[in-house]
Amino acid sequence: MSTTKRRLTFAAVAIPALAVALTLGACSRASTTTTTSANQGPASELRLGYFPNVTHAAALIGVDKGFYTKELGSTKLTLQTFNAGPDEVSALLGGSLDAAFIGSGPAINGFAKSAGAIRLIAGATSGGAQLVVKPGINSPADLKGKTLATPQLGNTQDVALKTWLAKQNLTGQVTVTNLANAQTLSEFQKGDIQGGWLPEPYSSQLVLTGGAKVLVDESTLWPGGQFPTTVLVVRTQFLQQHPATVQALIKGEFDAVNYEQSDKAGAESAVNDQLKQLTGKALPQAVLDRSFSEIQLTLDPLAGDFPELTKDQVTAGITKKAPSLTGFANLDAVNTVLKAAGKPAVSAANLAGN
Repeated sequence: MSTTKRRLTFAAVAIPALAVALTLGACSRASTTTTTSANQGPASELRLGYFPNVTHAAALIGVDKGFYTKELGSTKLTLQTFNAGPDEVSALLGGSLDAAFIGSGPAINGFAKSAGAIRLIAGATSGGAQLVVKPGINSPADLKGKTLATPQLGNTQDVALKTWLAKQNLTGQVTVTNLANAQTLSEFQKGDIQGGWLPEPYSSQLVLTGGAKVLVDESTLWPGGQFPTTVLVVRTQFLQQHPATVQALIKGEFDAVNYEQSDKAGAESAVNDQLKQLTGKALPQAVLDRSFSEIQLTLDPLAGDFPELTKDQVTAGITKKAPSLTGFANLDAVNTVLKAAGKPAVSAANLAGN
């Protein structure tokens, strides 16, 4: 039986996470010059990061049902949870994580700021993010002077909100504050925030428990309603040294996605059990049901959406220039798993490279 370790990390205030990531990334890159990147066989340990969010259901189901430990075999699985992507990027680039379920925005930033120290290896979740607001806010113009929450500076929802505000000509007219997801309901109920661009289950909590309304469902902003909320990334060096372990990790995710598609009730129960263990509180069934109705689990990273996401980084003011993502995706392992199961391959679009 492999030993697991969980540490719930919540960022109460915004921190310059990208700067931290860059500094740690520099250390990580320095270490790679003295360490071989040749295939060393299965790893003795895989340190995996993820969030206590319904948008990370593939991670939560896989942990709860033992899919990852089963596929990893003798490789020890060590788990760590986070509130938002920038802190998780820091852990990856600092070398304290090997792989992570993470939002698309921080994944882009981590790759760009570290000169390719991480790779996109699979998708996880499409959808599951909304701008929810208090009753009485009926249009973008009604947001002027209001305060909205996102999980962390530079995270996926933070970028999405700021991009949307810019397109509505509301930059500088709406205060964006960064709150740990678990704090948003109480802050909304107190009136300290008037809404937030939030991942599931937190948007559903505000709607069903806090009386909020949906002003923008992010799925309506993307062709076909699909966009990569959560993806799976790995440190490039770990991928080079332990490709069999990475493939085993993806096989565990494949098992989790299949389980959700064949047994919705069982998947919801598994996610809720994990959320209770990680946060101390299970979700009401109505919140859980609504959250699952907003997401789609998929191993497809929806690579074709990433060029637009890089432009959003600029529009949101996170970066001054859209980064190049050539070489970001290595989908060999996920496509091997899909082929073995008789499933169609997923595309790397324009993200593949050396």
